Amino acid sequence: MGVQVWRKVPGKALLLMLNLFTAVALIFEGYNQGVMGSVSGVPDFIRVTQIGSDGVITNATKQGGLISAYYFGAMFGCFFAGWFADTYGRKKGVWLGSLFCMLGGALMSASQNADMFICARVIAGIGIGFINTIVPPWISELARAHNRGVNFAFIFVSNYIGIIIAYWINYGVRNTSGLDFKWRFPLAFMTLPVIIIAITVAFLPESPRWLIAHERRQEAIDILAKVRGDVHYNDPALMAEIEELEAVVEASQHKRNRIWNIAIGRYSGRLHLGRRAWMGFFLMQMLMWSGIMAITTYSGELFKQAGFTAAKSAWMSGLCNSLGGVVGTLAAVLVIDRWGRIKSLLVGFSIQGIALFLTAAFLKVAQDSTSDPLKAQKLGVASAAMLFVFLWFFCMFIIVPVFLYPTEIWPQEVRAQGYAFTIFGWATGSGLTTLLIPIMLARLGYGTFLLFATLNIVAIPVVYFIYPETNGRSLEEINLLFASPSLLVSANEREYKRMLDEAGGHVAVAERRLLDTIDAEVKETDARAMSGNKWIASGNSEKVKKMEYDEAEISTPNST
Repeated sequence: MGVQVWRKVPGKALLLMLNLFTAVALIFEGYNQGVMGSVSGVPDFIRVTQIGSDGVITNATKQGGLISAYYFGAMFGCFFAGWFADTYGRKKGVWLGSLFCMLGGALMSASQNADMFICARVIAGIGIGFINTIVPPWISELARAHNRGVNFAFIFVSNYIGIIIAYWINYGVRNTSGLDFKWRFPLAFMTLPVIIIAITVAFLPESPRWLIAHERRQEAIDILAKVRGDVHYNDPALMAEIEELEAVVEASQHKRNRIWNIAIGRYSGRLHLGRRAWMGFFLMQMLMWSGIMAITTYSGELFKQAGFTAAKSAWMSGLCNSLGGVVGTLAAVLVIDRWGRIKSLLVGFSIQGIALFLTAAFLKVAQDSTSDPLKAQKLGVASAAMLFVFLWFFCMFIIVPVFLYPTEIWPQEVRAQGYAFTIFGWATGSGLTTLLIPIMLARLGYGTFLLFATLNIVAIPVVYFIYPETNGRSLEEINLLFASPSLLVSANEREYKRMLDEAGGHVAVAERRLLDTIDAEVKETDARAMSGNKWIASGNSEKVKKMEYDEAEISTPNST
């Protein structure tokens, strides 16, 4: 049974502990995003990794590769994590991921060359792949549906707290005498959050769904009773939730829920699991190509391009992420459940696109105004202000729904595997953008912001026409929302209404009919395949017999 300190903690306090645990996990990810932008510009780091000389970066491609290796490690980690967590449990999966993160952080801070640093980044990336894949669905399983958006908003504040810590630590060590201390200490510091995770995960409750799947039903009931506010075991809502989880576990054995079948939508019929997998993937791509990695990872460089000194750029980066990041994410609480996921995304992408177009314009005019320093300085300040605007609206309207939406579009029995595609999208998007952004800034300059601005505008019709709203809808309703063969929201909403009308307005009845129809189709397909295989086997058997007969005729001497 292991250590079960959670049994001694009041229910509300336990839920708070779970949210704090998730927050610490995301502090590590945020710290990793923020630390490398400054570390990669430290003269001694440039010398050790050979990305330039005399404190100047001359190989932007290699610089991007050193940073992006972390995310390519996460690509592998996210899928392996889903299997590991389903086999051995969420707690053991998070613990293993934290070990990878600790090892990667320690090796990064001790790196002697670029090859060692890249290997360390990949190891840490595998670890964050585990943590990002397992923790959000695990906490989502334990949170109530009506306040899941608020919970996610508070948790994602910690992502920006991690970024802020990274910026201010880098700013604090910039004038220390030790050349290597300026980059080795910030990298070593990143192990602190995952040390906390590795120690505390043993004291937290396991996923109730995983417990039921592994025949530990009573423990699952104890956990849910605790986090629902220390309710009695006979509470009707609790018993209904347990029955639903048991049905979920039984459904999880269906072959449509295997990871490769999910990827291609095989056996899922009108559930369209493949579509949902790639919707999560591409929603995360829209996030990563919105320009956010340029703001968080390279904001110091952006402020330098705007004409600020290195010291001023450093503290402005910290201030930008302190105000825009933390306060903006807290402001998401005001809109995420009131406005819904889709409206929030549409507002966010619209404002971000405008802000980046203005940033590009201000930077271009400032660069062309070298003969008028005062004008160039004012335009630099204006471009910096647009970065604040961008970050505020990103945090208030984008980051929470992008991570929350993919946890809501999946049936519970396949949520962990499905969410792995979202984390895969995050890893590939982060890896590609961190690889390409330093190259783009070096070669395109202000054109980098024009590209990101355009991609924000392109995202608006994609979200509007393809992504249905999930806010306030039950798990049964979610399955009905993807039943149309069309990608368009309007077609899926019509099909949803039709199925609901045929079921007399009963959502559960409509979903049961949908699942029965899909199961019947799968059985019919399997029966045809088996019949075809038998026919082929029978035909092959007859051919074999005929060949044996012919060979016998040939080998028998003619008696006449």
